[in-house]
Amino acid sequence: MTLFALGLLLAAAFIHATWNLLLKRAEGGPVFQWLFAVLSVVLYLPAVLALSWYRPIAVDATVVAVIAGSSVLHTLYYTVLQRGYRAGDLSVVYPLARGTGPFLAVIGAMLLLGERPPAGVLVGGTFIILGVFVLSGGGGWARAQRPSRPAVLYGLATGVVIASYTLWDKNAVTAMSIAPLLLDWGTNCGRSVLLAPVALRRRRELRGAWRDHRREALGVALLNPLAYILVLTALQITPVSHIAPAREISILVGALMGIRLLGEGSARVRLPPAASMTLGLILIVMNGSAP
Repeated sequence: MTLFALGLLLAAAFIHATWNLLLKRAEGGPVFQWLFAVLSVVLYLPAVLALSWYRPIAVDATVVAVIAGSSVLHTLYYTVLQRGYRAGDLSVVYPLARGTGPFLAVIGAMLLLGERPPAGVLVGGTFIILGVFVLSGGGGWARAQRPSRPAVLYGLATGVVIASYTLWDKNAVTAMSIAPLLLDWGTNCGRSVLLAPVALRRRRELRGAWRDHRREALGVALLNPLAYILVLTALQITPVSHIAPAREISILVGALMGIRLLGEGSARVRLPPAASMTLGLILIVMNGSAP
């Protein structure tokens, strides 16, 4: 992995953790998701127009289909994740989703994209995935009752969707040469359309979300696309098998923000998984030459 790609991922990690912090404060559901998707479309429209003027964008039926597919996958991600949280504990669903997603993405990249990551990258990815699992509460299963089957299934399903949109979007920005800005903006347009029926049925909830959490909505609308555009840019020049595990460093950043800003958890307890994730990232950077 180049230093440029690493810089993109680290910047994306801090931005990703920040918008997740805002999202947690808002405690929003599908209506809030529709709200910040629409706001993202509006906020990034000038940038899309500027890009189309600077570098004319050829949008044909194939490009539209690829963007539509990305919209479906990202909407499905939010939907499955939310249902998982309703079916079981956060400490069950979240580590399964964030741990299996990168793992499956690496396997998919090897099988579908022909990537052959060095052994050091695979070991580094394993350290990161294990760190995510422990940091997000996976280690607490042994002290708790057996998790419900629906929670486990939803967690695994979310991981499958994460891997799917990672591979889909990688193909979009490399093989299809779709600009990351256009792909993300188009995806938000698609999500706005797909979630519109839900928002229209819950107009009172929508008005309340805007009244009480407009700042959070605007913050997420600005930062959510920015973080993913940086990731997509890194995907243009770096294999999925390097990016998928490394971008989970955002979970570490979010955990540190939770400790410092929200008083969540103990720094001492979270040091071992933090060290595991840091070591994993170092291994990926050191062994991350493109195949």
